[in-house]
Amino acid sequence: MSEQTSNTEGKPGIDTGDILWTPPADVLRTTEVGRFVTWVNEHRGLELRDHDGLWRWSVEDLDGFWSAIWDFFEVADHGERSAVLATRTMPGATWFPGSLLNYAEQALRGAGAGTEDTAAVLGRSQARPDIDLTWAELREQVARARRALVDLGVRPGDRVAGYLPNTPEALVAFLAAAGLGAVWTSCAIEFGPRSVIDRFGQVEPVVLLVAGGYQYGAKPVDRRDQVAEITAELPSVRHVVDIEYGTWRVPGATSWPTLLAEVTEPIPETTPVPFDHPLVVLFSSGTTGKPKAIVHGHGGITLEHLKNHALSWDLGPGDVMLWYSTTAWMMWNALASGLLVGSSIVMLDGDPAYPDLAWQWRLAEQTGATLMGASPGFVMACRAAGLDLRDLDLRIRVVGSAGSPLPPEGYAWIGEQLGAHVQLNVGSGGTDVCSGLVQNNPLLPVRAGMISGRALAVDVHAYDEGGREVIGEPGELVVTAPMPSMPIGLWGDADGTRLRDTYFDTYPGIWRHGDWIVFEPDGSCVVTGRSDATLNRGGVRLGTAEFYRVVEELPGIADSLVVHLEDPAGGNGELILFVATTPDLAGLDDALTGTIRTALRTALSPRHVPDRIVGVPAIPRNLTGKKLELPVKRILQGTPVTQVVSRDALADPSVLDAFIALAPQHDADQQETHA
Repeated sequence: MSEQTSNTEGKPGIDTGDILWTPPADVLRTTEVGRFVTWVNEHRGLELRDHDGLWRWSVEDLDGFWSAIWDFFEVADHGERSAVLATRTMPGATWFPGSLLNYAEQALRGAGAGTEDTAAVLGRSQARPDIDLTWAELREQVARARRALVDLGVRPGDRVAGYLPNTPEALVAFLAAAGLGAVWTSCAIEFGPRSVIDRFGQVEPVVLLVAGGYQYGAKPVDRRDQVAEITAELPSVRHVVDIEYGTWRVPGATSWPTLLAEVTEPIPETTPVPFDHPLVVLFSSGTTGKPKAIVHGHGGITLEHLKNHALSWDLGPGDVMLWYSTTAWMMWNALASGLLVGSSIVMLDGDPAYPDLAWQWRLAEQTGATLMGASPGFVMACRAAGLDLRDLDLRIRVVGSAGSPLPPEGYAWIGEQLGAHVQLNVGSGGTDVCSGLVQNNPLLPVRAGMISGRALAVDVHAYDEGGREVIGEPGELVVTAPMPSMPIGLWGDADGTRLRDTYFDTYPGIWRHGDWIVFEPDGSCVVTGRSDATLNRGGVRLGTAEFYRVVEELPGIADSLVVHLEDPAGGNGELILFVATTPDLAGLDDALTGTIRTALRTALSPRHVPDRIVGVPAIPRNLTGKKLELPVKRILQGTPVTQVVSRDALADPSVLDAFIALAPQHDADQQETHA
């Protein structure tokens, strides 16, 4: 670790860019990406030695790289491939025409000979006892589930939906649907009815799997009324199937356990499908409009997750992946794909911080997790609480983190608690590609407060408004070459208009992801926030993440959110910082306001000092923990709240009330809200 500096309080600090971890000397022999490099050099006649060479090859020879991924991981092809990348245009790239495969076939292959009795899935819940499934048991359950779905009338292309907690039953149903060539989609059980109907109503599922309730920490939550409301609004559903979770039973629903138990002729075989056959429909957050129904194909997700999980996260047979997620987040699909590389996966359901913040770390110890996902918010909460993990017997080798920027102090805390040998892999990507665009891998160093580099085979850059690449300054995150896991379409967007408008409207033929990013000359980078929420003050663009890093380190600050309201006349506009204080404070006072202003001026610049600092009870976040910067901005600009955000998509819908009260259309919004 580099020599530490001091922060403004005189305590040991850490600077952005400090190198905290470097690849070991034997990295090419001991890691999955190293084994891939060795294989490629031998079988493709290359001489790759480091990340830079591997990345350049991966983006300059897309055909060579992706065919190597297919061959290295021995993906089963039941067709006759005529090309790798037949059409390179975006949108509309054509991958692996003629190939036939199935995601579920790859996921159920197992961890190798002699591992049939090894646990593939470790289910941990706050509602019931542990459920573990060996590879043999998982395959048996999925084969039974395939027959059960066929008996319910499910055919290739039909949609099967889950309104479920993160349980082994959800995984089994997903793999069963995929194996039949049906299309899976899911929503977290804590979603409100309107959010679920807005999503599932677009894809018209024929079978809906549900749970009648769930346990969130000490609180049992009955969802049977919500299930009834949802099913009443989904006329396409022919069968409602209850997984019979905990003590809740859904009236009139078919029993999933009974269906599986009564199967006499399981279907062990999967149905080979074309590369771009729909596998899953994932939904955008729905916090800035109606959720987009993003369609991902079998081939794209299979190849992308093989690449990501093995070559970036260093997962393989014998590893255990623990990453808390709900069934509504793309990380749930990434968790399921741990099976693709022969790893075991831990499926957690419940309150991630119950009975305390150490719960997930204790589960990591109990399950032998070697990769643990820890969101930036969770890491910083553990740090703020003074959690000490050094007495736990942890096998964690890699900590993955995504969803928002992680401050340098979070990097330091991971190293202090888990040891210098643990690699922190911070990445950024999204539901749109169901993977990362920028992230670490074992060939790259870990730099405090930064993402280590570009993901393999992702030709990602920062562009200015004129479409020119920029280094060392903020720009739009763009991808200039096709990726197999780019959406095969948006559901219901027959002519592709919405897809083009969403990703290709700014730079024709180039994917604009919607994030604001700064790349350094060595490829390391910092994502500074959503580009549509970037603060443009007097012509100078400011990223929101740098505000949060300073403000949320101050004593007494629990959370914060910053927005900029532009001046139509071209002036500086108004920069507003909202802060929620910790429970020990009565609220925001003049002294704390002064401390915030001084800290921002000193750590960043006078331009970063807000025009107003406003105290609020809490900061609005969606169900995956992201701050609602753009919805708050639009509310403050006078847009009615019902046009801005679905309250069902929020972790706590009541949090919006404080912001609505500040809006020009407050009275009208109140009338709409309480109508």
